Amino acid sequence: MEPLPGGYFGWNLDALVDCLRGGFGARTPLRLAWHDSAVAREHLVDGYDRRRLGPAVSLSYLLDLLVAGRVEIDLR
Repeated sequence: MEPLPGGYFGWNLDALVDCLRGGFGARTPLRLAWHDSAVAREHLVDGYDRRRLGPAVSLSYLLDLLVAGRVEIDLR
């Protein structure tokens, strides 16, 4: 995986949270331009994730997590 502009964001959701809260990785505040966000909106929906054996990560949950981590999101 190549580093994204702005730093390291982790390999999974838990690592992303660590990066946003842990003082390493991407430096916040930052702006994220999320291209093709309609694809994410279609697939990141409420439900049950059989791989994680728990609630699925919805787009609203992910956006809330990013905003709490001082990431400004531009859905495109």
